[in-house]
Amino acid sequence: MTDHLRLDEQLCFPLYAASRAMTAVYRTKLDRLGLTYPQYLVMLALWEHDGRSVGELCTTLSLDSGTLSPLLKRLQAAGLVERQRGTSDERRVEIRLTGRGRDLRARARDIPSEMAEAAGLSMDEVAALRDTLRRMTEALASEREKS
Repeated sequence: MTDHLRLDEQLCFPLYAASRAMTAVYRTKLDRLGLTYPQYLVMLALWEHDGRSVGELCTTLSLDSGTLSPLLKRLQAAGLVERQRGTSDERRVEIRLTGRGRDLRARARDIPSEMAEAAGLSMDEVAALRDTLRRMTEALASEREKS
């Protein structure tokens, strides 16, 4: 009979350990771009869709504004993004890439394949695992909302 309270039987622990290991490897790759892992996530979101509001970035990245604002300030100080007040609503702050921020995308292009290789996974395996983790995250978020 399996003891489900053994550490090696838990799903949460390998996810936690994998996340820490992945972030550590990302750190070595992102150093050459001058980005931290959370800053890289912001840049990915902006490379996908430039001109997002702070609120949109918070939602996209599952971060609160208290966490995101210092990241944006550091990216602005590095010359990668700029903040602009909305023309129709001054309460809305839009984050836009600078030329330097757009140019950084080309230097980051190989990071996904480098990370797949570092993880010992093919890009197809990465896609399948990513899809499974998304489904799991959505199910857990739904369960949390029930509580």
